[in-house]
Formats: sequence, structure tokens, C-alpha cells
Amino acid sequence: MVLPARLRIGAQWSDTCILNISKRGLMIHSGRITPGDGAVELRRGEHVIVARVVWREGARVGLQCEDCLPVEEILSADGAQALRPTTDAVPVERRRQPRIERSDARVRARALEFVALASIGAVLAIGGWLMTEAALAKPMALVAIALG
Repeated sequence: MVLPARLRIGAQWSDTCILNISKRGLMIHSGRITPGDGAVELRRGEHVIVARVVWREGARVGLQCEDCLPVEEILSADGAQALRPTTDAVPVERRRQPRIERSDARVRARALEFVALASIGAVLAIGGWLMTEAALAKPMALVAIALG
């Protein structure tokens, strides 16, 4: 059995696969977990599973849960997609609402940010030049008078 799921360690999310599941624990495939990671969060469909890492052997990791897991519900969550072979390259949408496709709004926002920063830089440069000119005007006038 291979069931796709999402794994959260601290603040970082990654994809993982549930290889085995029982009432009190799971075996998953993940190269990112170490036994010292402590508590992790696993999401499969609507189910959120909080568990702690108890062992690791290569990329296989054993997780132990405090509460009993609804094994049948987890197995049947997204049943049609979960039973599909893992060699498919078709991405599976895990979100309730699909991600909005990229538009040119991001490009426009970056261009606006660049123009704003360039404008601020130009104003600061002109202000620095005017301050320098004002600070050096009197000494330069005295030098010009002395030189005749």
C-alpha cells in the first residue's frame, strides 16, 4: 500500500507516502525526518495525524500516535486517487480549492516595486547631492576669492 500524504516538520512541508498504517502508528517513506525531530504532522485528505518519530531505517520512518487512528477512513480518503499507481506523472491536487494559475499580476507587482525603489534611490541621490553642494558652496566661494 502506498498512500500519498503531506508531512510537516516544524514549519516546512514536504510530500511523503504512507507505507503501512495501524491503529496506533504509521510507517512512512521520507528522507527528511530524523529520530530527534520529535512531533510531526501528517495530512491525508481531511485527516490530520500528529505523531512522534520512534525509529528510522533508511528512508522508512516509524511514527507513533497517541490517539487511535481511523484506519478505514484514512485508507478510503481519496480512494480513487490513492489506488492509482505511483508511477503516474499526473499531479494530484490536495487542496480543497485549487491553486490559482499564475498571471501577469506578479510581473506587474515586481515592476511596480522596481520603479518605486528606483524612485526612492533617485530622490536620495539628488538630496545627497544638494546637501553636499550646500555644505561646500561657502568654502569653495572663499577659495575662489582667495585665488582671485
